[in-house]
Order: sequence, then C-alpha cells, then structure tokens
Amino acid sequence: MKRLVFAALLMLSLEAFAQDFGQDRTITIWDNSSAPHSNGVTAQEKNENDVITLVTQTQLYIYEADKEKATGQSILVIPGGGYHCVCIEYEGYKMAKWLSSQGITCGVLKYRLPNGHREVPLEDAIEAMRTMRKMSKELNIDPAKVGIMGFSAGGHLAAYTSNFAPEGEKPAFSILFYPVITGEPLHAHAGSYDNLLGADRTQEQTDRWSPDKLVTERTPTTFLVLSDDDGVKPVNSTRFYGALKQYNIPASLHILPSGGHGWGFRDFAYKAVWQNALSDWLKRLENK
Repeated sequence: MKRLVFAALLMLSLEAFAQDFGQDRTITIWDNSSAPHSNGVTAQEKNENDVITLVTQTQLYIYEADKEKATGQSILVIPGGGYHCVCIEYEGYKMAKWLSSQGITCGVLKYRLPNGHREVPLEDAIEAMRTMRKMSKELNIDPAKVGIMGFSAGGHLAAYTSNFAPEGEKPAFSILFYPVITGEPLHAHAGSYDNLLGADRTQEQTDRWSPDKLVTERTPTTFLVLSDDDGVKPVNSTRFYGALKQYNIPASLHILPSGGHGWGFRDFAYKAVWQNALSDWLKRLENK
C-alpha cells in the first residue's frame, strides 16, 4: 500500500514539474527505471531554447482539438534532432497547436535518445501510441484514427514505427517531414545513423533500421513533404515513396522548390503550400 501511495505521489510530482509548452496536459509514460530498456543516461535533462538533451523520462504533451472542429483524428508528433536532441518547439508544440486548431488532437513526444541503446526511441514511440489509444475516450479521439508525424530523425522514427509496430498497433496514417530514411552510405544522414546505431554498425543492422527496406502491404498511407535543396538528401523520401508504391499503398509526395532542412513550423516561402496540402490530405482521410 505504501508503495502505491508513493508511486501516486511521485506521478503527481512529475506532472507538477512538467515543462510548460502551452499544452493542455502532460502524460508521463515512463522513465529509465520503469521502461523495458534504459538509455543509460544518468545526467540531468537539459533544455536550452526548447532543444532538449539527456532525456530520461518519456512524456506526451497533449494539445486537445478545438471542440467545435474536432474530427476524431489524432496525431503522435515526433520532433527531430538527429537522435542527439529533441527539437520540441518548431517541430513539436507549434505544429501541435496549429493541428489542434484544425480539429486534430496531438500528443508531442519527448522521447529518450538512444545513447548507444537503439531500441529505446522505438519503445517510446510505440508506447506513446498505445497510451493515446488507451485514453481515447478521455481525449475524445477515435482509436482507429491515431496517426503519426515525424521530422527528420523523428521522421525516421515515425516511418520505422509505422512498419515495425505490432500488428493492430500501427498508426492509421503517417506524415513525414524531410525524413531520414536510408542508411546507405551514399545517401544516409550519417549523424542520425551514427547516433542511433553507432559508427561501427554492420550492413545487416543498417538494413534492419532503414524504413524503405521494411515496407509491406500493411504499411499505412503516408504523406511526405520536403524541399528540393534539403540537406538530408531528397532520395530518402523518394525511396520511401517508391517502396510504398511497390505495394500499391496510397501516398502523397510533395517536393517544395526550396527551404533547406528543418523548417518545421517556421515561416518560409512555401509554408502555406505544405499547410494547404496537408490539411486537404487529412480531410480526405477523415471522409473515407
């Protein structure tokens, strides 16, 4: 009984000291002591200008849909950061605020970084999706309409989750912003793959963690958007799109003329273009 009381008090304490990103609520999923695997980080988490490192506690920041516009759709949002950090502002809560204003509930994921433990981010993403589905009544969402969105290395994690989550637990749809996909040396974003798998990774490990090689007929419908001059080579997105089409999976690929990498919700010349395209795509999904 004492242990249960202590655990409840601890959870309340964690919620009370949750970081304020303008979210409606914060859900603590687990930490290194309770998750299936630890990432081995023992130092205190750091947040510098909403770029978070040394994460040991997995949390969901919930942004509830505008009640008058709520569609029942929801999205797990995974910021990027090269598996070195979590860029939670422009690839996280700003995106979630915009989506919630469109009637879509979002959970922005602060996930544990691998730190030599490659399985950890995937565990966090899968458990976060489970959490949102378990809370579907409370969040007023349809558990069959929980999608996933990722940016850069977060796009790799979203694409990997879309293919590797257990059957029945895959996202309903996937949205990938300038994702890291292939691990092939000529096209890979080496920093992300080094941070996830290590510089001494084998070809077998590289293939296993390259989402374009994991697509099956059960991979969800996907929306991809990137810039032609992206520093993460556009072939990452086109390879994933090509893999989807090999299995006749509905997909939408948008290559913007310019913008570079990592724009997220920042202002740039083609912000309205991707917003309109994504809004239209989500509405068509809603009406299916």
